[in-house]
Amino acid sequence: MKFKLILILVLISLLSCNKDELEPTTNPPLVFEYQLIWEDEFNGSDINRDDWTFEIWNAGHVNNEWQKYVESDDNYKVENGKLHITVTKTDPLGGFGNYNSTRLISKNKQEFKYGRIEFKAKMPSGRGTWPALWMLGSNIDEVSWPKCGEIDVLEYVGYQENKIHNNIHTQDDYGATANGEAINLSTAEENFHIYGITWTSSKIEFYLDDPTNITNTYKPSNRTEDNWPFSQDFFIIMNFAVGGIWGGLQGVDETIWPQTMEVDYVKVYQLMQI
Repeated sequence: MKFKLILILVLISLLSCNKDELEPTTNPPLVFEYQLIWEDEFNGSDINRDDWTFEIWNAGHVNNEWQKYVESDDNYKVENGKLHITVTKTDPLGGFGNYNSTRLISKNKQEFKYGRIEFKAKMPSGRGTWPALWMLGSNIDEVSWPKCGEIDVLEYVGYQENKIHNNIHTQDDYGATANGEAINLSTAEENFHIYGITWTSSKIEFYLDDPTNITNTYKPSNRTEDNWPFSQDFFIIMNFAVGGIWGGLQGVDETIWPQTMEVDYVKVYQLMQI
């Protein structure tokens, strides 16, 4: 009887020791997080020409806008860690064609597909101002707009004081604003705010100040070439327009100039395994 009891105890011990060998191990799940892959914090004394190109246009090139886009120290500067884009009036009487401004693009230099793209910026004020922080599809020269797709991370029309806008444009809506949102923001002109998107293979979420503060989501249930041109690289645009079909909808106040949009940084994050 004593021998049987000892044998049973030995068997239990052996089974206990081999338990881990008998049960298959489970690999830990892969973990991903958004990590910074590119940024411009404007810490130098000039625009980084490896990242940005000045786009030079005459007044009325698009949207019946009043400004010329030029490369001039009067209309942009990098100072104290910020980019300043300034609109100046070139004729005391103002009017169409008598304003200069800056338009910077990262086309063929910094282009991105998916991730988080965010700007930290402070808006100008006054009727007729129309600054924007946005993106266009890299194939625009081949397929034209709006088939290339457009992501308006931020637009601000000065006659709608303290109301920010975001929007999506595609061939499906041919540039209509059916996919946009307007958000009240009482300190848009006084404080810097973060304007961003989280862009994946199936949706684009717009956020204000924090990725969890989602203000708009674009997620077509059936993605097609016409409603989802967002599976390609996009480039970044920063510009400050005057008047035009939206910014000038209630006219232009000729007494407010110069006006400046300030950009503290542009940052791009993408999902990386950690």
